[in-house]
Amino acid sequence: MIDITQIIGIVITLIGAIVSAFVIPYIKARTTASQREQIQAWVNIAVAAYEQLIQGDKKGAERKAAVLVWLNERGVTVDTDEIDAMIEAAVYKLK
Repeated sequence: MIDITQIIGIVITLIGAIVSAFVIPYIKARTTASQREQIQAWVNIAVAAYEQLIQGDKKGAERKAAVLVWLNERGVTVDTDEIDAMIEAAVYKLK
């Protein structure tokens, strides 16, 4: 049996580094500071809620879809890549 815990930890760290280095500067260039703060607050709320509501391994795609629906219902309309980056950053913060 192979223990993949270390591999998963490395992958999460790598994703965090990529988000910090490339995606966040891209988002900052496209929105104002107050808009980013408000959108990130909504994303953080949605991610935290659906992490609790939808339990279990291998449910990431289902949780992400629920977060996107929740955000759209509240009128958060941002480029899909930007929202994806914000969601990944919020998930990374929770872990």
